[in-house]
Amino acid sequence: MKINKMLFVSEFEELWLDALQSLMSLRKAGMNNVAFLHVISRDKVAMRRGTGYLKQEERKIREIADIRFIDWAETLYEEGMEVVAHIVIGNIVPKILSVTEIEGVDLIVTARRKRAKLEELYAGSETSDLLRRTDKPVLIYNYLSQSGKVGDNPFERLLLGLDWTESSEKVLDYVLALKGAVKRVDIIHVISEKDVAKLSNKMEAQKVERKNKKRLDEVCDVLIKEKFDARPHLYIGNTEEQIEKGASEHRSTMIVLGAKRKSIWKEKWSGSVSHSLADKSELPILIIPAEIK
Repeated sequence: MKINKMLFVSEFEELWLDALQSLMSLRKAGMNNVAFLHVISRDKVAMRRGTGYLKQEERKIREIADIRFIDWAETLYEEGMEVVAHIVIGNIVPKILSVTEIEGVDLIVTARRKRAKLEELYAGSETSDLLRRTDKPVLIYNYLSQSGKVGDNPFERLLLGLDWTESSEKVLDYVLALKGAVKRVDIIHVISEKDVAKLSNKMEAQKVERKNKKRLDEVCDVLIKEKFDARPHLYIGNTEEQIEKGASEHRSTMIVLGAKRKSIWKEKWSGSVSHSLADKSELPILIIPAEIK
């Protein structure tokens, strides 16, 4: 599973050149192609009754985006990277999916995306919409958080949240492909309080604990064999809260989670830890779909 090409989606508000440069550690994992994408939202182009788009405003936005992408591309060309740019009009998620297919990217990088409150109540966030509809890994890069810039290399210290499903296997495979870009990996598995409450006695609880620690050690062994600095951690409690706690305790620069694509309503009523964290965590969140090829 190689990471050759990245799609970098920018609206020139959250993700700029410095955010792009902070991802260049991926070159050590084999990445040598970047596709830029700027989507001009129909809401940003003024409308007049019966006239459609104001072409003058559209041309202005295109020219600004083109100038910025040319500047960014020159920086990457100097480092031996190959670059292509797309500037399009439309809705953000369909355009991301379209360019992803055209360019054959291995990773989508985008900022957290929200919808209006009423629309989100019924349809969810644009971030969740993207995660539901793609089979490519998505890095929700919250480069500018409330506490400032995240860091020079978000891939430096990864926190892997594993739940022993098929998604966990995909997460491990993808992280192994990041060899060279990652310095440390902390692997966390969370046993829910509800599952602990189902156990009839302390002996059963200890048995479950030993079983999960053994699986964590096995994952660590796989990573250590490939020269990763890997460390196992077992937590008990609310999965989402414990993942955030673990990321804080181990000074992680990114959280990596697996996910299965769900329908809008199934996600809304049954919940999704990965989608929820992608919508609210200050840290960059890398979501690996179980359906990844």
